[in-house]
Amino acid sequence: MLIKIILNKFGVKPYFLFKIMIAIKMIAKFVFMKSSKKLYWLAQFGGWTIYSCLIFLSAYIDRPNDVSYKLFVQLFLMTIFSIFFTHLMRLYMLSKRWLDFNLKTLIPKLLIISIICSTLIETILLITEFIISKDYLNLFNSGRIIVNILALSLLIICWNGIYFTYHFFQKSNQQELDNLSLEAAKNEIELKNLRSQLNPHFLFNSLNSIRALVEIEPQSAKSAITTLSNLLRKSLVSGKENLISIDEEIEIVKNYLDLEKIRFEERIKITWNIDQQLSSFLIPPFIIQTLVENAIKHGISQNIDGGFIKISTQHLNNQLLIIVENSGKLKNTIDTGIGVENTKRRLAIQYNNKAHFSISQVGENVVATLTFDYEKN
Repeated sequence: MLIKIILNKFGVKPYFLFKIMIAIKMIAKFVFMKSSKKLYWLAQFGGWTIYSCLIFLSAYIDRPNDVSYKLFVQLFLMTIFSIFFTHLMRLYMLSKRWLDFNLKTLIPKLLIISIICSTLIETILLITEFIISKDYLNLFNSGRIIVNILALSLLIICWNGIYFTYHFFQKSNQQELDNLSLEAAKNEIELKNLRSQLNPHFLFNSLNSIRALVEIEPQSAKSAITTLSNLLRKSLVSGKENLISIDEEIEIVKNYLDLEKIRFEERIKITWNIDQQLSSFLIPPFIIQTLVENAIKHGISQNIDGGFIKISTQHLNNQLLIIVENSGKLKNTIDTGIGVENTKRRLAIQYNNKAHFSISQVGENVVATLTFDYEKN
């Protein structure tokens, strides 16, 4: 009641207000529409309106005296009917899943439906033209009708070409995204599998070291178990991460070597040459520990007198190098176990072509090198 009094006071008719509310609702619906639908309707209204304006401009330039409101009304109706029928055509094609057809099946169907759509538009336009002008001659002018249908057919074929090309590109992009997601998921699963291989491998070697001490040096064995407990706690935390800092990895390696020093005593000498400026660089967990483990298994343990291990990090020519050097011989048929193979695979997955692993014989020593692309700030 209050609203009615206010409207009467300002001379606003309720019917007029109702129309405004409908218009606002339609505008709001368009604004909050999905971007793809918004683009579709903008293309529909914009494209057909521009086409009608070009016809009107051409008629005005060619015969300015013949241009009247009738032409304007006809072009306006053509725009509305073209939008309406092409939209119905689109809904039909979507309901029949034409977007999934191959080109061999799709092209004949598009030609047929374009001719049908243009014929319907031309028929409605002829009827409205007859209602406006009462011109029987134009209504039954077969030559003019055929030309108009062919012109509209070509235009709607172009409409379909643009529509399907857009959706084919969208589908192609989505397929590419799906493939990338699938590849990422596959790589993630593979990384988890590689880590699950490393953890038991590392654990069994450590337990073998402790087992060797149980009978001959029980106290050392107790100390080794405590060290292993601390190491496993850290490895469980680090193993959940895809990348950890060099500093964290070095701490794991030091704990591991503390276990091995209990076993090898004076037979193993360890040298560290770590650049602290590189300590925050991120690497896969257990990747240095794996190289150290292999150095002991295939180098130090094979020599009665033992040997040395030198672990160093350095920055050289926009590359970060992690080097594990040990005394021993590298044989061509050496069984490096799953550790080294996993190292190569992990680098390939994690860094693509921006990280590499190499192992070679340098004099009397074996040198394993991890190389990462790295530029200092």
